[in-house]
Amino acid sequence: MSGNNGSSLEYGMAAGEQTPAAFSAQHSPAAPAPSNAAPANSLLLHVCCGPCAVMPITRLLDEGFAVTAWFMNPNIQPLAEYLRRREAAGQCAERLGVPIIYADETWDITNWLRAVAGRDTPPARCAYCCESRMQAAFAFARQQGFAWVSSSLLYSRYQPHEVIKAAGEQLAAQEGAPGFAYRDFRADWQEGIDRSKAMELYRQPYCGCVYSEAERYQKKLLRCIKG
Repeated sequence: MSGNNGSSLEYGMAAGEQTPAAFSAQHSPAAPAPSNAAPANSLLLHVCCGPCAVMPITRLLDEGFAVTAWFMNPNIQPLAEYLRRREAAGQCAERLGVPIIYADETWDITNWLRAVAGRDTPPARCAYCCESRMQAAFAFARQQGFAWVSSSLLYSRYQPHEVIKAAGEQLAAQEGAPGFAYRDFRADWQEGIDRSKAMELYRQPYCGCVYSEAERYQKKLLRCIKG
């Protein structure tokens, strides 16, 4: 399943198969399974970057999910940074033995900046950034027949965790939607850092968007202004 396959974000048919009782994640009521439905343990994991994906992939595989990674992050700027993180996500997926799909056609800096306009300061900007990617993940998973959705965003201590959790729960509650495999992966924070370093994955120095990159140098700029 590797390759640039994540092209459509339109809603399709839902995967309504019941999952084994061993999986404790929230799920929506059963619905007739579409012809393209994947197995009941199939899970689309939205991946924001390689380092953040290490522990979510590991834990979900340990639980028995059939994980497919999905790299869809139009917020990551500039394009050179997007490509570098894309490569690290692919390396992570390869080393952990899961397929990965790249939604490269969704990267468009002009459209992303227009979408975030008017809510370009935290917490509104960060909430939009996470919620929009969760919406896209559920739409793609539904179209492709995945039974479950989760995100590596749930690993980071720096992301709006409750916003991501609430978005997943609301999307999963829609009729015919995939289930939301909510996990608080933050407990694996240090182990994820250690493993990503051992795997020699690229570890990015800022969140992703041009705003967060600018904030990284804000103190230096202020020192220049003050002389």
